[in-house]
Amino acid sequence: GWCPLSPAGAQTTQLLVEPPWIPAVLWDRVTLTCRGSGTSRDTTWYKNGWSWRQNGRDHFRVTESGTYSCHRPGTGSSPPVRVVNGEGVGRVPPTPRLWVGPDSGLPAHG
Repeated sequence: GWCPLSPAGAQTTQLLVEPPWIPAVLWDRVTLTCRGSGTSRDTTWYKNGWSWRQNGRDHFRVTESGTYSCHRPGTGSSPPVRVVNGEGVGRVPPTPRLWVGPDSGLPAHG
């Protein structure tokens, strides 16, 4: 298999989402993991475009909705990942909700 730690491996910074649902929703207890060159200490996190407090860790549990990305010195910035609070999302939450809001703000494609 592919080893993320191999020197010739990742040339880009990846932001992994667990669980891998689209869109990522807070009620899923989303964990973001940054993969790229360097070590976890080199990780810079961004939330909504601003440098954020989780620097120096390569993963954390999301507790607020927003758009997250991470940066590693050797491979640059990851693609952004949007985490929504679950209102108006078409997926069925743990408590039944049939109403879907008209302005959930989700793009037509993932």
